[in-house]
Amino acid sequence: MQKNINIHPTAVVDLSAQIDSSVIIGPYSIIGSNVSIDSGTVVGPHCCIDGNTKIGKDNVFYRFCSIGSLPQDKKYNGEKTELIIGSRNTIREFTTFNIGTIQGESKTILGNDNWIMAYVHIAHDCKVGDNVILANAVQLGGHVKVGDWAIIGGLSGVHQFSKIGNHTMIGGNSAIKQDVPPFVLCSGNPSRPIGINIEGLKRRGFSAKIISEIKTAYKIIYRRGLSLNEARSYLISYEKKSKESSECIQLIVDFLENSDRSIVR
Repeated sequence: MQKNINIHPTAVVDLSAQIDSSVIIGPYSIIGSNVSIDSGTVVGPHCCIDGNTKIGKDNVFYRFCSIGSLPQDKKYNGEKTELIIGSRNTIREFTTFNIGTIQGESKTILGNDNWIMAYVHIAHDCKVGDNVILANAVQLGGHVKVGDWAIIGGLSGVHQFSKIGNHTMIGGNSAIKQDVPPFVLCSGNPSRPIGINIEGLKRRGFSAKIISEIKTAYKIIYRRGLSLNEARSYLISYEKKSKESSECIQLIVDFLENSDRSIVR
């Protein structure tokens, strides 16, 4: 690593770390040997970034983050796994992100343009998409998948291997033990579906017609007393009737097909 005037003199940065010259590293932060950080990223004071960790551009890490630490998994035995963080993420205080395990896909992934609030934990082998908001103290168990534009309210916990679909909204203090289909609004302990994320869809420019047809898809799943296979068959037929919303309906169909833990009911 070349000398970087943006690194505070009290920071400890391993000489093998790959740090772009524009990266700012604050006082008393520690950067490990297998870390790479791309341009424009800011690491605040008292952060620890270690493990086999790759960080993209223009991220901001606030003070006291623990990034790339070992998995909290007793099966982990020192295998070479990694944490990959995309670009333009805001990562607030006291967050903890772990590297992956070989029992997963050997990597934990955080995408782009996410807002990760204080005390959030992203466990081993999680995959968090783009434009996601994880509010204060959200806890993701191992192997959790969170789709694009999802919002998870503060103090919520997500059971390992659960899937959170695109454009979902989960209320604060919720316990997620099953998969949450795309567009669904849910809350509670245990979490229960209470409709679709209408306000979120409006803010993202979804038309009134598409929102109405997503609402119909929700009713097919939750209001007709159908099994998941029956609901999926209905949705396949329904998707063919509307060219405007077919992509959204197909997203739901694919999610139901790949649900391993069943869905919140």
